[in-house]
Amino acid sequence: MSNPVEPRSPDGREKFGAEELGIVLSNYDIGIVDSIVEFPRGSRKAPKLVIVAEHGKYLMKRRARGRDDAFKVAFCHQIQLFLMAKQFPLPHLIGTKRDNNSLLQWRGAIYELFEYIPGQGYPQSMEATGDSGRILALYHKLLETFQSTYQPPTGSYHMAPSVEASMRQIPKTLARVPNMQDVCTFLLQSYNHAASTVDRIGMDAWPKQIVHGDWHPGNMLFRENRVVAVIDYDSARLLPRVLDIANGALQFSILGGDDDVTKWPDNVDEGRFKRFMKGYDEVVLLSEAELQTVPWLMVEALIAEAVFPIAATGQFARMDGALFLNMVVRKVAWIQQNAQRLIELCAH
Repeated sequence: MSNPVEPRSPDGREKFGAEELGIVLSNYDIGIVDSIVEFPRGSRKAPKLVIVAEHGKYLMKRRARGRDDAFKVAFCHQIQLFLMAKQFPLPHLIGTKRDNNSLLQWRGAIYELFEYIPGQGYPQSMEATGDSGRILALYHKLLETFQSTYQPPTGSYHMAPSVEASMRQIPKTLARVPNMQDVCTFLLQSYNHAASTVDRIGMDAWPKQIVHGDWHPGNMLFRENRVVAVIDYDSARLLPRVLDIANGALQFSILGGDDDVTKWPDNVDEGRFKRFMKGYDEVVLLSEAELQTVPWLMVEALIAEAVFPIAATGQFARMDGALFLNMVVRKVAWIQQNAQRLIELCAH
């Protein structure tokens, strides 16, 4: 059967149709429904609803096109169900009433129903930062021996050929901006130097395990400076764990500001950086070699995150791509100059 024509909000966000919602809800045993409210967060292509019903409060989601491969979704659910059984903080998947399946397929689309977990965004406190590192370590510890018949992806921000391809595209995308070639040359040289440093330390020979792949504040809910739920397992993959740790350390310590990126500081927040790493150490001790790679992987992650959208659109979110890249240059230079200091901050 062909896919339904999906209604959209005035802002372009996809919505649930009435027939679609009725049929999908009929597959779950949640009792009498009291209220249904749109939940306009995350991807515009993945509509979500908050549903209050007789048996609880739920979040329903239709998978975005392109992120709805049933085998990949089943793999992500396998991870979540494994973690759920270990009491890891995450929204529990609700199974269908007929066969207790964690994903529902209808007319070529995939639907998920989760328990709704109330929480707030990252409060930027030291306590919340430390707990974010601790919960990442718990994630790694629990999944250290996790096995699946699905072959997980192995790509990452480290030594990715697509980064160089994007870097070579940026001067064309921003052809009217002077000095873009110089900016891209510096960033590409910095990226390659960081990658070769990591390889020289020996990361390629380290054990690989399932990592989260997108550990940042937006993928967590907090209450009273504690992580109450980790969400979004779509980027889970098989990699050395330090790739997760370095990206998390960057995401929880990077300093931004308003839309004027020229005023963003060069440095990371050293206090939050140290607290994140110490939080991780409370559960799992990193080797000295792993610690040596962290600043250089942060450089790679920072550059990789910036170049893809700017190469494609000339912008990063709603910010001017050229100004954003100049800000990235400043931050990369700071991390390079302070790499040893960052390593010493998280030394045992």
